[in-house]
Amino acid sequence: MGDTPLTSLPGCGPKLAEKLAARGLLTLQDLWLQLPRQYEDRTRITPIGLLRPGDTTQVEGRVQAVQRGFRYRPVLKVAIADDSHGTLVLRFFHFRSAQVNQFRVGTRVRAYGTARPGQNGLEIVHPSYRVLGEDEEEGLGESLDPVYPAVEGIGPVSLRRFIAEALDRIPGDDELELLPATMREGLPSLREALLTVHRPPRDADLAALLAGTHPAQRRLALEELLAHNLSLRRQRIARRAHAAPALADPSLALALRESLPFPLTGAQARVFDELRADLACPVPMLRLVQGDVGSGKTVVAAMAALLAVAAGRQAALMAPTELLAEQHMANLAGWLEPLGVRVAWLAGKVTGRARAAVLEQIASGQAQVVVGTHALMQEGVEFASLALAIVDEQHRFGVHQRLALRDKGVAGGAVAHQLVMTATPIPRTLAMSAYADLDVSVIDELPPGRTPVRTVALAASRRPQLVERIRAACAEGRQAYWVCTLIDEPEEGAGAGAAMRIEAEAAQTTFERLSEQLAELRIGLVHGRMKAAEKQAVMAEFKAGGIDLLVATTVIEVGVDVPNASLMIIENAERLGLAQLHQLRGRVGRGSAESSCVLLYQPPLSQTARLRLETMRETNDGFLIAERDLELRGPGEVLGIRQTGLAEFRLADLARDADLLPRVQALADELLERAPETADRLVARWVGGATRFAAA
Repeated sequence: MGDTPLTSLPGCGPKLAEKLAARGLLTLQDLWLQLPRQYEDRTRITPIGLLRPGDTTQVEGRVQAVQRGFRYRPVLKVAIADDSHGTLVLRFFHFRSAQVNQFRVGTRVRAYGTARPGQNGLEIVHPSYRVLGEDEEEGLGESLDPVYPAVEGIGPVSLRRFIAEALDRIPGDDELELLPATMREGLPSLREALLTVHRPPRDADLAALLAGTHPAQRRLALEELLAHNLSLRRQRIARRAHAAPALADPSLALALRESLPFPLTGAQARVFDELRADLACPVPMLRLVQGDVGSGKTVVAAMAALLAVAAGRQAALMAPTELLAEQHMANLAGWLEPLGVRVAWLAGKVTGRARAAVLEQIASGQAQVVVGTHALMQEGVEFASLALAIVDEQHRFGVHQRLALRDKGVAGGAVAHQLVMTATPIPRTLAMSAYADLDVSVIDELPPGRTPVRTVALAASRRPQLVERIRAACAEGRQAYWVCTLIDEPEEGAGAGAAMRIEAEAAQTTFERLSEQLAELRIGLVHGRMKAAEKQAVMAEFKAGGIDLLVATTVIEVGVDVPNASLMIIENAERLGLAQLHQLRGRVGRGSAESSCVLLYQPPLSQTARLRLETMRETNDGFLIAERDLELRGPGEVLGIRQTGLAEFRLADLARDADLLPRVQALADELLERAPETADRLVARWVGGATRFAAA
């Protein structure tokens, strides 16, 4: 029954079925699992006099007055009142003349929406509404109304009707259920859960449904998390069926370790041993290395690259920005070239004869380690024998991009090993589910001599004090950053270029103002609209000590290493997420001097912004910050789900449902061992064609 095509539904012809298919909705089962994203309670009417700001509810009243205006843009305001002596304004910005004519004084109107303070008391902007006849008896709903994710080309009423038709055909428990009763102890059956979530009764706990904690939703979340976990594990097994070159000669890696002017930390040594064990096997490695800002991931990656070189193969390191890639290039060249290893550089700005020469070195194998940006993945870049692909700040790349680099690896049925790195700590609960197809290593120790950064939050009105603080720090021979974040939002649809322009303008204005206030200091400027060569020149001068204060946008978020910089000021800090604030703070505290980070904010602060700034003040622990970030933002933003290729969940939430994950792990073990065919059916039901690109 679940495999029945949607064309079997009344009114769903080939054209509508095609639009549903574009959203991945092909069968009745797909509609059963097209779960509501929220609910509207039309089972009752709230007296207007009892409304409070923020209430989302249904009201009914008679039109008292109608006003149509064009001061800034067309606006229609309709005042309604009821017997509770309350008045409410319905405000419309998009309307037709026919709508205006509907609202005659005295007309009965039933409206649904969220009340908020307006110029003349409470108002609802663009409510859904019905004009009622004088004697019309309009009944109330028997259940909460589900609101489904939009499907392009199909109105919400039609979509609700198709889903209702599909639910009328849902089979009994025996046919529908895949999990044995012992696995879903304490939770309803799948059939009961689906019907409850789609058609909540009038007495359902609306607060629990909106929070995603209703037992019916927990039942569905358990099965969905289980299906995704099984999918990732299946793909991990499939990946290990491929061959990869065994890289077992540690001589060059150990030579690098001996030549370094500093000892590896215990965590670095442990993670390298894990990589070395993986790379010595003739199956593809796919390992994620997490390490907080400044933990020394690049050294470990360099040692892994030397395992490939010692085996007569090549390694490539790809970074998301030219600034970060160039820093990797400088480090790797400084470490590897004294060992006789040829390091090549390839980025978008390498053109003409220089590019042709680099491409020849890569194709011939003369370039043993290649560092670059996404240019490494482009057509025309051919490796002689790529055995290890290293991707830094992996969440910045799309899955297809990482696959494109891997596919340039060794041929003949073998694939390259992959090492992906991130300085954004990922909470353990998230890694368990989102990266069940990867092995995860953590560099959880900072090199000796690194001092914790003292963090304070100050209102923007205290800016003059900060200027004096910079003057004092630079007088002592220290250096400072002043980071400008987006102050004005670009207009809707303006795109990333507009945001970058606004940030650049903010940085330019700040640079000019500080240059006047601190005329005795050498001040530099870096922003995203500068040419790469200009940015690199300024950064090199700052690192060499030729610039006292660097005014920059968030372009300096990752990869910038200036040990003498001890003061970081982040303007409009309330506009940034925790992960980005932590990355920026990591630009200071890289030497032995006591360092500070000042979070300059514009009051009043939202509750979320206040929690972010408090977290930054309380801790320097990246993993603790990541856990809080997960609570505040959810897994989609923390992981950059659209970038990682992790299929979006229909209902499950990795933060909210974290307590289900140990149970999910145990169930996955049991199913793979005892009922692999059931595991396959679960994956087909929930994941279907939403490919995870597991090898990426």
